[in-house]
Amino acid sequence: MSKLRIEAVDGEAALQDWQYVHNLIIPSAVLSLDEVRERAGRYQLDVAYLDDVVVGCTTVRPPTSDEPAATVIARVLPEHRGRGFGGALYSRGLAQARGLGVGVIETVVWAANTEGLRFARKQGFVEVDRYVLPGDEVPWFTLRLA
Repeated sequence: MSKLRIEAVDGEAALQDWQYVHNLIIPSAVLSLDEVRERAGRYQLDVAYLDDVVVGCTTVRPPTSDEPAATVIARVLPEHRGRGFGGALYSRGLAQARGLGVGVIETVVWAANTEGLRFARKQGFVEVDRYVLPGDEVPWFTLRLA
């Protein structure tokens, strides 16, 4: 029987798995491996596996002096959606964010990821901001956990 396993990014293979999921879900913001390494030094990055097959990833951004909210982002590859993996990833990310002692938790979703936007809203997130990154035409949504 297959079981979902979520692990902190540790090592080159996990960095590459996290990068693969991120870049597939967000093709307008492709990250190099060096950029992923840099993020791994600032954020909590996790990868989800079903047996040895990568199915998704998360990012938990801690609050900063400029941004008092923690940000939780979960991504599930399209062929693995609708099986509860997003919920498991969000639960783990939310627990990590709450462990930081924050009162406000947000997520960001690229508007082209309509399934991700719908999922975030089902989890209780509500839109608080919308913006377009330089050079992009598709907006991003910042949503806050109500």
